[in-house]
Amino acid sequence: MIIIGVIAGIILLWLVFTYNGLIRLKNQTLNAFKQIDVQLKRRHDLIPNLVNAVKGEMKFEQDTLEKVINARARAINASQSGNMKEAFEQENIITQALSKIVALSENYPNLKANEQVKQLMEELTHTENTLSFARQFYNDMATKFNIAQQTFPNNLIASSLGFTASELFELPKDSAERETPQVDLTLK
Repeated sequence: MIIIGVIAGIILLWLVFTYNGLIRLKNQTLNAFKQIDVQLKRRHDLIPNLVNAVKGEMKFEQDTLEKVINARARAINASQSGNMKEAFEQENIITQALSKIVALSENYPNLKANEQVKQLMEELTHTENTLSFARQFYNDMATKFNIAQQTFPNNLIASSLGFTASELFELPKDSAERETPQVDLTLK
């Protein structure tokens, strides 16, 4: 009887520690995602100001500006509806479109001289950098959480307790950001 009680006690302790460990990782992953959410909110707030500031100068780039605004709206809707996969995809579209706006703005001397545009670009660049670090931290936490669920012996109870794998932020397979940048060091 004592041996059975000890074995049952050990199994119960293992279940408690495993469950608590998975809960801890789940909450850390959610917290990491909320940090991304804070930066996305900041970026979503900056986008309309930036678009309005450059709209007059970038008359020929209206398609790019509309893509940013439309992707922002779709990302907000997807995030609010809880569709994380769609939200991740829309955020990637925003990132690509914003990169294009930053690159295009270099071709417009009036924009480069405009203090409001400079300040918005600096804030957006800072937000993008912070967002990049937040995404990396989230992916690290989500990976730890996923590994904890998938490794033996945790995998025996994780799915029965309702734990599911966390999605990771990643670049789409056809993303322009996956391409090798072309560097031209010739003097013209």
